[in-house]
Amino acid sequence: MQIQTLVGPQQSAIGALQQNLRTGRQGDVIVSELHGRYYETTSSKAMFSAANQAGQVTTVALATTYTGLCLSNPVGSQVNLVLNKVSATFPVAPAAAMAVGIMTGYNAVTNVTHTAAVTPKSQFIGTGPTPVALVDSSATLPTAPTLNTVLGFVGTAAITAVNGVAGIYEDLEGSIIIPPGGYAAIYTSTASGAAGMFASFSWEEVAI
Repeated sequence: MQIQTLVGPQQSAIGALQQNLRTGRQGDVIVSELHGRYYETTSSKAMFSAANQAGQVTTVALATTYTGLCLSNPVGSQVNLVLNKVSATFPVAPAAAMAVGIMTGYNAVTNVTHTAAVTPKSQFIGTGPTPVALVDSSATLPTAPTLNTVLGFVGTAAITAVNGVAGIYEDLEGSIIIPPGGYAAIYTSTASGAAGMFASFSWEEVAI
């Protein structure tokens, strides 16, 4: 079946009159949003999040014995984890200035070993399903991670002073996909201060 579209300005709709679907000169469909950007995904109960519920000391750099916040997709899972948002804040100053980012890794046969679980939740509050993803504040990673995305830095001044960044909030726009056997974790180049990090991930679970 061929779909007919209109290239060029769309006339304003009046009442319930039938309108042409409008496209650009490269066959691109032109649409405007009715709801918030993630409404469709969240109302379909496919959006999830997890956050540290208490301050956490982070592991230095790329160590496989890890503390911080780690999101993992179990081997054999039937979904991809599509990262949408990541945030982090450091209310306790570290001993040394540190870079902050996201590190990632993958192992096709060995899962992340879960030591201290963080409970992930559906973003459809109260009635959403349990996610496939697992989240930990302490874990053993099956393979050495690599730094994937740099988010910012934190200095050593007290939080009441100018300290590089007070917090980080990044929209990843689905640009990192964690397949079964993969994981993503908050990276800090040096250890955070005592109980010095709160972080969160949000992601969509998409059937493979």
